[in-house]
Amino acid sequence: MTHHASCSCGQLHLDVEGEPARVSVCHCLACQQRTGSAFGAQIRFRRDQVDGPHGHSTAFTRVGDSGNEVTFHFCPTCGTTLYWPIGPDFIAVALGAFADPKFPWSPKHSVYEERAHAWSRVPTGPDVEHMD
Repeated sequence: MTHHASCSCGQLHLDVEGEPARVSVCHCLACQQRTGSAFGAQIRFRRDQVDGPHGHSTAFTRVGDSGNEVTFHFCPTCGTTLYWPIGPDFIAVALGAFADPKFPWSPKHSVYEERAHAWSRVPTGPDVEHMD
């Protein structure tokens, strides 16, 4: 099944097919600032599962706590962060860009929980991995 992800104005978009490699939430301060929310939510796919991206993007590169660089691609018109490469083999997509409350996958990984807002809930269940 194909799932469509896009920025708010629709100019920057991509389609994914198949099962994701990982679905996670991140409570780090950089994700909080990037999203304007209490956490970031991402879904990773292998590059061969992604058709796109299509449209124009602007990029912002930052160095993570790990020391690795990550380059976020966002729409220059509406500002929505849509995707970011994870190494040579994967693309992470902002989970909210799918804009589908019936999206079939939920987060199975939660990182930087020590930076989580006290009121936020982290994913729970026997198949959820909590990492620092």
